[in-house]
Amino acid sequence: MAELLVSLFILVGAFFGLTGSMGLARLPDFYTRLHGPTKATTLGVGGVLIASILHFSLMGPALSLRELLIALFLFLTAPVSAHVLAKAGVRRGIASRAPLPDELKKKSAEG
Repeated sequence: MAELLVSLFILVGAFFGLTGSMGLARLPDFYTRLHGPTKATTLGVGGVLIASILHFSLMGPALSLRELLIALFLFLTAPVSAHVLAKAGVRRGIASRAPLPDELKKKSAEG
């Protein structure tokens, strides 16, 4: 049963990692490409880390907590790095190709 649970978390992590990588390669512009590695890939690594915690805690003599520190570091740094990259993109004048919502279209036409 433990091996099945570990395998499930590895598969979920691999799915999110693949989805995030495909998003990075296929999304149309800089700002939407930030979502792939920061959202989906972070969840993918989280799934693999949960599988690692389960495996080494159930197979070893004690609870494995190193993976929790890795997950904490990852979940703290991924949003910060995405924010810094987006801010750098704005400062460099990189335009988004995403369509504007109607409210923003009206405001940009007025001002």
